[in-house]
Amino acid sequence: MLENVLHDRDFGVAMERHVEDVLEILLKKNICFSILANMTDINFEPALPKKIRSTFRSITVFFLAGYTFESCIIDKNIISFEAGFGQENYSSLVSISLSSILQIIVDETPILINLSVASKNEYKNKKKGIKRSMEVLLSNPENEKLLK
Repeated sequence: MLENVLHDRDFGVAMERHVEDVLEILLKKNICFSILANMTDINFEPALPKKIRSTFRSITVFFLAGYTFESCIIDKNIISFEAGFGQENYSSLVSISLSSILQIIVDETPILINLSVASKNEYKNKKKGIKRSMEVLLSNPENEKLLK
């Protein structure tokens, strides 16, 4: 039963909204925090050198304080911030899908734990399926009157 809930798409969407709500509260109140995130859905622009990227584990913590915190924005289910990496302080824009955030931590204490394991691909596939269904529906001229 628990597995069904944790893998449920609707539960995943609800957790993603909850992650966004908590992040927005922290940003609004200027409370620095850390994010524990799954590296599979994290983008770096520009890409990090292999020497730096290879030091990351599959689940990594990002500390958002100072300029990193100030540069933080949330847009379209993605949190983005500028950060420096390695001894050279290599600068990169980090973009993390909210569904990939596993924990939000304040003062070394998790204040949010995302238990959802519904994958990002499941959301994308659902959206593609809806789009395709609509395209098929609209490809028949007889169905245009349904939209009026």
